[in-house]
Amino acid sequence: MTVRLRAAAAAAILVVALTAASGCGPPDASRRSPAPAPAPARETPTTPTSAPSVTPTATEAAWWRPSPERVSTLASGLAAPWSVVPLVSGGALISQRDDGRVLELTPDGALRTAGTVEGVASGGEAGLHGLALLDDESDGAFLYAYFGARDDNRVVRMPLTGRPGALGLGGAEIVLSGIPRASTHDGGRIAFGPDGFLYVTTGDAQQRGAAQDAGSLGGKILRVTADGAPAPGNPWGSEVWSIGHRNVQGIAWTEDGVMWASEFGQNTWDELNRIEPGGNYGWPLVEGAAGEPGLTDPVATWSTRDASPSGIAARGGTVFVAGLRGERLWMVDTRGGEPTASPASTLEGAHGRLRDAVIAPDGSLWLLTSNTDGRGAPRQGDDLLLRLELSPEP
Repeated sequence: MTVRLRAAAAAAILVVALTAASGCGPPDASRRSPAPAPAPARETPTTPTSAPSVTPTATEAAWWRPSPERVSTLASGLAAPWSVVPLVSGGALISQRDDGRVLELTPDGALRTAGTVEGVASGGEAGLHGLALLDDESDGAFLYAYFGARDDNRVVRMPLTGRPGALGLGGAEIVLSGIPRASTHDGGRIAFGPDGFLYVTTGDAQQRGAAQDAGSLGGKILRVTADGAPAPGNPWGSEVWSIGHRNVQGIAWTEDGVMWASEFGQNTWDELNRIEPGGNYGWPLVEGAAGEPGLTDPVATWSTRDASPSGIAARGGTVFVAGLRGERLWMVDTRGGEPTASPASTLEGAHGRLRDAVIAPDGSLWLLTSNTDGRGAPRQGDDLLLRLELSPEP
């Protein structure tokens, strides 16, 4: 089966990919803190598809920086948006956490409802979270969605129907269920990786021990087929790819194929981790870097007041990290899976809390803000979808 990945894939094999504030729950003395309905008929040729892959150039493999003075607003009036999937048609699909709606940003810049995901049970940080688009040349396009249902978190897929400007969602089919759910620590980012498999991030759902239990789906990064089965080569023979996570809400791959994940700390350290199959990232045994055998230390850490990282994106060797509590965009330049310098930041306080970051098909960086409270009332103006031009670092 030939698979072309989600529409956020940019024009240089850019396969792109946590809570309202990271200090959730009391300190714990055990933690060490070193420094299906039938789908309507669909016209395949007019359904948005993913951007074509292009062999990366030397410039594309460089490090990248946004131009803060070149920020434009693509959409406004959003209410608690959580995930955005740019489309090659020029539009996008956007999830709204609290009302379960998937909005279409049309090619001419209008906002409309493409559909509502059935079964979303919002509350606290739970609700409709990540989106990912799969375009199969033989079966058509499907939108995948991660959301909190009444008793669990789950992933469903829905046929994407209609034409750009009038997209719709067919009946939902459960792909993965039984992921622990709570009012906080629900994970929720999903993305198709360079290998064509679906990666799913989950939180510990306030069950701290679940993160170290390879038999639980909580506190993990999962790797499954498009149908939800454990992907071949998974280290435990199950859906689990890595363990020891508190609350991962961002995943992305740099041009060299390295997988990265952002993670909320509890009270001290937020993390950016290089993800390896079978890796144990320490929670709840440690928070931040510990240097302990058998545990994988983060490659970068931040104070929770400076980050609270949610969505991340990557272009070339640069990872972009959207900060919620930190209200800024972090940039980590990497080579060979390691940072090349200390993280840098921009946009501090300019647009409030940042929820998601993706690379669009034209190579620009898109950001979702998250300034709407759980009742749909704006805390700091309504939420926006922003576009930033990127330039290679000289």
